[in-house]
Amino acid sequence: MSQPVAVVTGANSGIGRATAIHLATNGYTVFGTVRSITKATKLLAMAEDHGAELRLIELDIGSDDSVRVGMAQVLDAAGRVDVLVNNAGVGGNAVAEECPPAMYLDVMNTNLCGAVRCIQAVLPQMRERRSGCIVNITSIAGRMAALAQSPYVTSKWALEGLSEGLAQEVAPFGIRVAIIEPGVTKSAIFAKNIDAPNQSGAYDPQYRRLFQFYATGMANATDPFEVAALILHAVTTDSPQLRYPCSWGGAALIDGRARLSDADWVAMGRLEDDSDYYAAFNDAFGLDLS
Repeated sequence: MSQPVAVVTGANSGIGRATAIHLATNGYTVFGTVRSITKATKLLAMAEDHGAELRLIELDIGSDDSVRVGMAQVLDAAGRVDVLVNNAGVGGNAVAEECPPAMYLDVMNTNLCGAVRCIQAVLPQMRERRSGCIVNITSIAGRMAALAQSPYVTSKWALEGLSEGLAQEVAPFGIRVAIIEPGVTKSAIFAKNIDAPNQSGAYDPQYRRLFQFYATGMANATDPFEVAALILHAVTTDSPQLRYPCSWGGAALIDGRARLSDADWVAMGRLEDDSDYYAAFNDAFGLDLS
């Protein structure tokens, strides 16, 4: 197989779908993982519209056995994987007080351990060939603790840490690691991410501010094909970076949090009036949520 081979997890929607199609139209043989091929009709129709040929693999990144079987199918068919894009993931809204440990474990199993399973499946042959690229899709929530999304934030911070360590671990083997940190991108994940398990009623402002942030973001959401183009750049550039913030709010939130002292960050949380909070948020990040 002369074309470079890419695997994109979570290829059925959003960034994953756009990335699979974009790589396929830019010279890659692309295997897109989906949990159900029968539910991939929109993906296949969009791929056809773009003139992209995709090979679909049924794979659940939350399952050891499913990843082992699915990635073996890819390696049997293609002989190698040059690029792995760990995109598949889930959301998770909850404040820490009211988030059951089981929910943390479920979100971590998908967002962190799912990436680990796929990485471990491709690294031996990448290391043997001394080439390859692993792209991990984290989030702005992997760099700043988005309000009332404790399990999601925790999983994305963990994936950031895994990625940073991995980059050093595999550098001697000529393998590149790229961390893509999207802000708000047009994706079905946001429409599904509407839970507010506010059992005590004590955290109404936190959930209200969370949903106001996403309402503003979704109104300005970035086309996922822009993220796909950035992923292709990260894989192919001669001047690679480790981290690539992108999409609405991405760079603004990451840079703003880096400038903000921890004391000022905590103080923002003490603001009782929403209008005061939104004003402080705008001052810190240059994003008007009001």
